[in-house]
Amino acid sequence: MSKNVLELTNVTKNFPGVKALDDANFKLKKGSIHALLGENGAGKSTMIKIITGVYKQDFGNLIIDSNKQSFSSPNEANKSGISVVHQERNLIRRFSVGENLMLNNLPKNNLGLINYDQVAEQSKKWLDIMDLDIDPNTIVSELTVAKMQLCEIAKALSLESKILLLDEPTSSLSPQDTKNLFSLLKRLVKEQDVSIVFVSHKLEEVFEICDEVTVLRDGKNACVSENIKNLDRQKLVKLMIGRDEQIIKSKENINENKENLLELININTDLGHKEISLNLKQGEILGLYGLVGAGRTELIKCLLGLDRILSGKLFLNKEEIKIHSPKEALEKYKIGYISEDRKKEGLILMHDVLTNAGITVWSKLKKILSFLNNGIIYNKVDPYVKKLEVKTPSYKQLVSNLSGGNQQKISVAKWLASGTDILFIDEPTVGIDIKTKAYLHELIINLSKNGTSIILITSDMPEMIGLADRIITMKDFRVVGETTNNHNYDDMSASIMENIHG
Repeated sequence: MSKNVLELTNVTKNFPGVKALDDANFKLKKGSIHALLGENGAGKSTMIKIITGVYKQDFGNLIIDSNKQSFSSPNEANKSGISVVHQERNLIRRFSVGENLMLNNLPKNNLGLINYDQVAEQSKKWLDIMDLDIDPNTIVSELTVAKMQLCEIAKALSLESKILLLDEPTSSLSPQDTKNLFSLLKRLVKEQDVSIVFVSHKLEEVFEICDEVTVLRDGKNACVSENIKNLDRQKLVKLMIGRDEQIIKSKENINENKENLLELININTDLGHKEISLNLKQGEILGLYGLVGAGRTELIKCLLGLDRILSGKLFLNKEEIKIHSPKEALEKYKIGYISEDRKKEGLILMHDVLTNAGITVWSKLKKILSFLNNGIIYNKVDPYVKKLEVKTPSYKQLVSNLSGGNQQKISVAKWLASGTDILFIDEPTVGIDIKTKAYLHELIINLSKNGTSIILITSDMPEMIGLADRIITMKDFRVVGETTNNHNYDDMSASIMENIHG
């Protein structure tokens, strides 16, 4: 039997108003990939932070290689061979990729100055292992979200850790990038004797790559170190949420004869989009699918005035418009945008839950009431915060103190409260648990049934095929295909991938 390289026994951790972990246990076997699962707020992030020295448990023990440990900092955990890639990216955006990868061990010359040639050379080794074609001198802020995520994993690997914790590592990756990552992780386990803790809300990934599963529910164990072969999806979901999974089915396709609400004609942008033409009908969910680097998010940002449109026309209700900012898009044209990057664009992390959830309704409420107070804002946003089951001690809690999944819920709730006519939704369920994901899918469908027009960007193929009425496929900043969705996964996935690779 494999030796346990990491154990948590009877661990409890309290925060004001919340018991994050309640007598919880976890055991990681040497050379295994172990899934740590649970809903948002179940205690997964707290457990990871205890393992990595961010928090100290109130009760219970942390055991590494049969020895009790107590880390005072992540640096101490690193020295003991433990690395983590968090759900939120933690790269220094104004540093180069190489500097970020080698930050813990920057090579220096004889004068004690940083040897940048060595930084590039040593970091290139880890980029090559990840199959990342990135110049080490590239500034991190110039990378896509997906490439930042891959660089985070490369940075963790560069520390040559024997215990690697991955928190939603595939959240921003294309199917091909995910496949490549899984091959790499299996190789690390087999050849480098690395043991991996794998946190994901994508259960198909858990069954594909993991050996054992531990499930947390409300800070307690629903199961500990269960062999993945003893479980199926239905059993696993029931352990996580305490009931059977709710399957959401999309509405029927809209009437093709409906008028175009939003129309793009031959749009060319400063970012490299060429001759983009597409239309969005009232009450339609229009999907934009493509691999990493296809230009989907970048197109939305150009439409919102964040980057420049060089030529072409944008029509709303048959009238040509030009949008100069997201604020103008919301207040003048009732267009909203749920960003994929909640940390940078979706939330103000150092403000509280109420401020973040209510920020999109301030102008609207002020026009009606001429004054605002917290009670008015609370009444407007509370139904959405409650429906999304945001776990927070109070509306005064700083958003930065919430789990990543609950931050995403706030990012979604603020736009639901705004009552837009058109909503651009970019990767809405990244880091979201199964129960909330089903609710968000139902919410998106109901929004469209009630007349909201939606452009949906998601790298989750089942999500795209489950929700969209039509699917536009993009590649290299161009439209390469359009398909009416029949919601048959095999048919649609084959058609989409043929458009991409054809």
